[in-house]
Amino acid sequence: IYRVIAPSLEGLADEGAYLLMCKEVLPVGLLGLMLGGMVFATSSSVNTTLNISAGVLANDLYKKWFPQTTDRQLVNVGKLSTVGLGLLTIVVALMVPRFGGIVEVVMSLAALTGGAMFLPPLWALFSKFQTGKTALGVTLISLLINAFFKFLAPQLLDIQLDRTAEMMLGVGLPVSLLVLIEIYSSIKKTEPQAYLDYQNQMKAQESTAVLHDEAGNKRGAKVIGLGVVATGLLVFPLSFMAATGAFLVAGMGVLVLVLGTFIIYRNR
Repeated sequence: IYRVIAPSLEGLADEGAYLLMCKEVLPVGLLGLMLGGMVFATSSSVNTTLNISAGVLANDLYKKWFPQTTDRQLVNVGKLSTVGLGLLTIVVALMVPRFGGIVEVVMSLAALTGGAMFLPPLWALFSKFQTGKTALGVTLISLLINAFFKFLAPQLLDIQLDRTAEMMLGVGLPVSLLVLIEIYSSIKKTEPQAYLDYQNQMKAQESTAVLHDEAGNKRGAKVIGLGVVATGLLVFPLSFMAATGAFLVAGMGVLVLVLGTFIIYRNR
């Protein structure tokens, strides 16, 4: 659509078409709200990923290798991990144009890592034969094979996979490995002890967990409601500053304010 306005758009410049279109049609208040929303949505996603990754490195890896580690040391390891992973994220972001743009990077990463990273834990939710070791093993094997065909096979074997082949390999390989594990475990007819221990633990904690989750959900909803109300209070005054679309900005502010108030009221 934006190419109709700017026919000269070419190369990686088309990735900025969404923001350029918003600049053309949105009034000042809503344009700022949209930009703020995109910035904070991106930063929150990155922060969550960094914190989760740092927690895994500190608790699941470092603490396992060094069992005598104190809590203070684990916190320091988590901080260093966050900084290191953050710097790595910045480097990857700066190299995105060299890889052909964000769309190409996202599609390649999804093809290489999507199935390997997400299929084993999802599969484990519905299977009593999958354990942490099998899930981790399938992930590592799939990542190594996918990386070989992506980066080394074109030079060593003169094999270049297209996007369809990458997706088929990225999904088909972990599924095949998981199916083989299921068949092998079914033939042995043995249930992992971890699965039996998990069942007993869940039965013991079921009653208390329900009450705790309900209270936590209400507190979380109240915080969200307060944030929505604050957003509405910020947007509404912008209608007095907007050169065009003042009623639209004011209406959006009132709508957001009412929505936040409703969320708070429902979770008293």
